[in-house]
Amino acid sequence: MADDGADTLRLDKWLFHARLFKARGLAADRIEGGGVRVNGAPVRKPGRAIRPGDQITVSAHGRVIALRVLALGTRRGPAPEARELYELLGDDPSQG
Repeated sequence: MADDGADTLRLDKWLFHARLFKARGLAADRIEGGGVRVNGAPVRKPGRAIRPGDQITVSAHGRVIALRVLALGTRRGPAPEARELYELLGDDPSQG
């Protein structure tokens, strides 16, 4: 089933917009390496579509970050703008 994509964005692009990675390629590498989950499921494809409300868990930079997507964003803006794209959910409960 095709989606027009208006309410979704590629995972690697969103991680870049949200300033969790300094480059989109770094985000894609981390996704392919198994360091990202969407709604609890491991994701290995950088092109995975995400939408507001999705929960993303990222293991990178020596820590685990769990967050909820609030908005998709249209560009990689300054940090205050990027911070409006997500809500921090705290530490990943699976990391004991």
